[in-house]
Amino acid sequence: MAGLRLDGRTAIVTGAGGAPSMGRAHAMLLARLGANVVVNDIGAAVETPGYADVASAEAVASEIRALGGVAVADTHSVAEDESAAAIIQTALDAFGAVDILVNNAAFSITTPFDVLTPRDFERHIQVNLMGPVRTCRAAWPHMRAKGYGRIINIASGAIAGAAGVSAYGASKGGLFSFTRCLASEGEDLGIKVNAMNPGAFTRLVMATQREGSLIYDTMKKLPAELVSPVVAYLAHEDCPVTGECIDASGGAVYRTYLARTEGFCDPELTIDKVAVRWDEVMAGAAPSIIGYGANEIGSGAKPYDPATRP
Repeated sequence: MAGLRLDGRTAIVTGAGGAPSMGRAHAMLLARLGANVVVNDIGAAVETPGYADVASAEAVASEIRALGGVAVADTHSVAEDESAAAIIQTALDAFGAVDILVNNAAFSITTPFDVLTPRDFERHIQVNLMGPVRTCRAAWPHMRAKGYGRIINIASGAIAGAAGVSAYGASKGGLFSFTRCLASEGEDLGIKVNAMNPGAFTRLVMATQREGSLIYDTMKKLPAELVSPVVAYLAHEDCPVTGECIDASGGAVYRTYLARTEGFCDPELTIDKVAVRWDEVMAGAAPSIIGYGANEIGSGAKPYDPATRP
């Protein structure tokens, strides 16, 4: 089998200026596979206690160029509409296209829910969820016109729920659902949209983890470079899926999906019947995988037309 390449494609990777950083690893691999890469990072320490260094999009772009790759730096933020659109414009100005968008930029504060401030929560939503919404909105018309696009939204295993990451998990859970909705819309347009739950040693781990042994173990066993090949495959024209969520950590690759049990149905349902048959709800006979398409949530809904807004 010939090696898969990305020659001629233009990729944007947000949050790619850190070291160590999954975004950096993704940008480096995409460039090594032949893609033109826009390395995006705001270039300043984020509002997460524990960050001791400052990310640099230019440093990573320069590193790529020194290795013979093609890359430009971009320092716009995903947290505002105009600046997020400017990231896409950087790709258009430098390379005339945007084929691949890796929404990697993220923000996280690990703290109990009752300590988390409303601003903290809002900041997670603005960066981790609305950031990808903004970049996708800016890239979408160009991908639609070309009839081709690959979008990879970097989610998190926190979508399953964990103590101390209520805001982070909620923002990434929203990104998971956004991915599935966008995949449904992009299917007939040649645009494939997938999510990924990564596990790797990054600046975020150093900033949010308190146990030195955990940091060391993560650094040793989970290099970011073992996540990037999956990102690259999802970014490739041969990617066979859309609307999926793929996990990658330490060389392990697997699929995360929604499922429902067989449960039961009773047209004369009462609270007592629910109580009596609760085991059927929780266990069932066989799980059913829930797909991302509109047919799973009901067909026949009329598409929204902004011109008819009340």
